[in-house]
Amino acid sequence: MRCFILRIRIFPLLWLVAPAAFAADSARPNVIFIVADDLGYGELGSYGGKEIPTPHIDGLAQAGVRFTQGYVTASFCAPSRAALLTGRYQARFGFENNAIGAANSDPRIGLPVTERTIADHLRAAGYATGLVGKWHQGGTAPFHPLRRGFDEFFGFLHEGHYYVPHPGAGVTTWLRRVALPDGGKGRWVSPEGRVVWTTHMGNKEPDYNADNPILRDSQPVNETDNLTTAFTREACDFIRRHQSQPFFLYLAYNAVHSPLQGADRSMEKFRHIADIHRRIFAAMLSDLDEGVGKVLAALRETGRERDTLVVFLSDNGGATRELTSSNAPLRGEKGQVYEGGLRVPFILRWPARLPAGRVVDTPVISLDLTATALAAAQATVDASAQDGVNLMPLLTGGAASAATDPRTFYWRAGPRAAMRHGDWKIVREGGRPQARTWQLFNLAQDISEQTDLGAQQPERMAGLIAQWEQWNAAHPVARP
Repeated sequence: MRCFILRIRIFPLLWLVAPAAFAADSARPNVIFIVADDLGYGELGSYGGKEIPTPHIDGLAQAGVRFTQGYVTASFCAPSRAALLTGRYQARFGFENNAIGAANSDPRIGLPVTERTIADHLRAAGYATGLVGKWHQGGTAPFHPLRRGFDEFFGFLHEGHYYVPHPGAGVTTWLRRVALPDGGKGRWVSPEGRVVWTTHMGNKEPDYNADNPILRDSQPVNETDNLTTAFTREACDFIRRHQSQPFFLYLAYNAVHSPLQGADRSMEKFRHIADIHRRIFAAMLSDLDEGVGKVLAALRETGRERDTLVVFLSDNGGATRELTSSNAPLRGEKGQVYEGGLRVPFILRWPARLPAGRVVDTPVISLDLTATALAAAQATVDASAQDGVNLMPLLTGGAASAATDPRTFYWRAGPRAAMRHGDWKIVREGGRPQARTWQLFNLAQDISEQTDLGAQQPERMAGLIAQWEQWNAAHPVARP
């Protein structure tokens, strides 16, 4: 099937007129957001990955539209998800940090209750709404998903969770440690081969399960399935139960986030991969792909495939050192503001409205997914409060093809910062004061951000820095 490469730009004002574009369609689509966790840009077959087959996610791309320059608003989980859920930069409402461990139980930390989520908007428009998987938007009562627009919730509230109950039957588990059993450094494998300890990251595996039960709505449940399997099961059940009405499903897998736990069946499939670290990751990604396939099959079985907008993306770039999750050919990884931390797999499929097999290289951002879904659902939203644009004209090759204005995207994470304007990107990377200097890259010519052009183009560099500083001053950093 022939793919079309579109090199076009879109006007932000398209979002303001979005509902008119759907007047010809009497039925509003169901909406499913499938979010992978820490999945690198270069892993899927549709994004150049060759080692781990991902036929179902690749099939989603082949039947829909794949973006080559799709971004998220943060290079780590919680703020990125907050922006996707609200359609607004997290800097607008001061949710820029990534709660870890006990911080999830801090009553000051969470997606501010003053913010309306996409689930709030769609429920007000008559949709059934459900969240399956990872929340990570606050672990105390005011921030609970059932109070944030979701009718149903099955999953956990914190940043991560073990995939199977302790002691990890049926999986091989890879754990970060600061020392091996003999007190040394390196890698240790248990005699039965079920547990691997590694000191290569210099830290220990977080206490993911502490005060973090699997919940159905608000009640703990004893889940024995691998969580990737369980979340797939619950997502399919939600689709089947709501097949007679419009629905919104936020399917937030925790795969391929740590802790790395590879199921026996999938580990056997990748026995040819010598490095057990990479083999466990491959098993987890394969299971995630299989889960996506089952969700798409549930849509077909219920007759809802054609009228469902399915979105697939990762919440941030791959954690390469921790997981082996590749961002090739991009520079950097999760936590950084080089492309590898921010550019992610980004796919949309809606058979009733979108062409199949289209590849678009126009830069877009996760905020646009929220705007697009709300426009498709004909939800009443204050467009001036949104930071994304409706992608439908771009997706269908319509009015947006005449637009020429470059868009500007902003990123801020502590001392790290970046901004993209057209093909140009400035980056301030590094936690040490001496490393906090700006760099300038032309992404059209240097996708891997290898050549700093700041010294060659000082005026352009100064202008872009001034633009970022203006945005930064307009969004003061909030602290809990």
